[in-house]
Amino acid sequence: MMPWRPSAEFTIHYWPAAKMARSSSCTSSWARRLPCFDGDSSNRFSGRNLAGDLLPSLGATTQQPPKLRKYLVSPYDPRYKVWEIFLILLVVYSAWICPLEFAFLRYLPRAPFIVDDVVNGFFAVDIVLTFFVPYVDTKSCLLVDGPRKIAVRYLSSWFAFDLCSTFPFHSISLLFNSHEQRLGLKFLNVLRLWRLRRVSSLFARLEKDIRFNYAVVRCTKLISVTLFAIHCAGCINYLIADRYPDPRRTWIGAVMPDFREAGLWVRYVTSLYWSITTMTTTGYGDLHAENTREMLFGVAYMLFNLWLTAYLIGNMTNLVVHSTSRTRDFRDMVQAASEFAARNQLPQQIEEQMLNHICLRFRTEGIKQQEMLDILPKAMRCSVSLYLFFPVVQGCYLFKGVSSGFIQQLVTEMQAEYFAPKEDIMLQNEKPSDLYLLVSGSVDIMAFLDGTEQIYGKAAEGEVLGEIGVMSNKPQPFTFRTTKLSQILRVSRSKLMDIMQENRDDGQTIRSNFQQVNEIEHDHV
Repeated sequence: MMPWRPSAEFTIHYWPAAKMARSSSCTSSWARRLPCFDGDSSNRFSGRNLAGDLLPSLGATTQQPPKLRKYLVSPYDPRYKVWEIFLILLVVYSAWICPLEFAFLRYLPRAPFIVDDVVNGFFAVDIVLTFFVPYVDTKSCLLVDGPRKIAVRYLSSWFAFDLCSTFPFHSISLLFNSHEQRLGLKFLNVLRLWRLRRVSSLFARLEKDIRFNYAVVRCTKLISVTLFAIHCAGCINYLIADRYPDPRRTWIGAVMPDFREAGLWVRYVTSLYWSITTMTTTGYGDLHAENTREMLFGVAYMLFNLWLTAYLIGNMTNLVVHSTSRTRDFRDMVQAASEFAARNQLPQQIEEQMLNHICLRFRTEGIKQQEMLDILPKAMRCSVSLYLFFPVVQGCYLFKGVSSGFIQQLVTEMQAEYFAPKEDIMLQNEKPSDLYLLVSGSVDIMAFLDGTEQIYGKAAEGEVLGEIGVMSNKPQPFTFRTTKLSQILRVSRSKLMDIMQENRDDGQTIRSNFQQVNEIEHDHV
């Protein structure tokens, strides 16, 4: 079926060309007035991530505000986005190396800290850059590009923490020729973990970005939190053993008396092994606390694990329940329908219709077609319905010769429904309330003749069902039963009559079409 393209008459009726041009101009003008507009709307919306888009205030005029001041960097600039992603990679490196240096590198070698100084340099550049990046005001939802306001906001919020996490404490300590760092000075380097807030913000954005699977993003976040907790706990527990006066009375010294002389990889893997066995409550007993310090840390770590385990189980349960709840409800509904049919001794045909309807409902709920249409504005629903159903309605014999405006009004009031095989759409002698149009599938037209139900005919795609009862306002003379999965458009009789009343000429055409085609059938009935 070729996509429907409106005729010239319909185009003028539905949306005049001049009005469309003015609307397009107004839309582009409205888009340009947003501070986040960068001149390429296709790139802005192609990602389908609208969580960060600005909303215009109610009653906002179309006057274009001044552009961003010179030397300012738009937070929506693609280059700035790349810079943020690059910093995220550096944050991951800092989160891994910082506890490792704090615990295992008692005598600070120079090589790793040269890399740290380079990383600190990038974050120092970001601190300076932040003074030139406008921000979105949480109250007005507008982009603030005043340099003074940007500076005041940053200085009064995260500037001090960012500065402390970037300050090169190791390089300053070298000025005092200190080879072995004290624990207090090494603790200052741990302030670099403040940068992890960037990772938290990244996951918050990814969870709202529909380009990424929510379950995958959520599981990645949970795994990252778990691995980071294991890494930090192992490093801290090793630090306690390394600083204890008697190395043999430590958790690692009891099995490795000369653990300080062992390689970094062996000590690190042993620490991770202890951390994982403790977190999972496995506790083989080969590595355990040997002094009061280690016992206190073990108690604190196990209490933390109670919270972390509850957090992980709760999140994983929500993900699993969300993905399986529909299937569970479907199985319960099928079981309930089967029990209902058996308890009331229903015929097998009726039970089969019930189960087919439940199965079809389960399939269509996953598509969420009607829910999607319901949340759209009326004009947008009209556009979607016109594009999808206009050719089918226009080709129906009942609506031959009517105007495009009539079909437009009719299609807007129609609803699409699915019917499973062997399901009754309407019954013989049923009071007419709806008119049906078969879009796809196959339907048997049945009637009781001589006390038995016989097939009177078959309805093909594009034919109307129930028009005799609707147009004549009398009980429906036939039963319509699907033979395979069918998609059907439905419009209520009251809506159809109202539209015919508003368009008298089109209503007369419909009545004439009905009388011509159904004259023989009426005589037979």
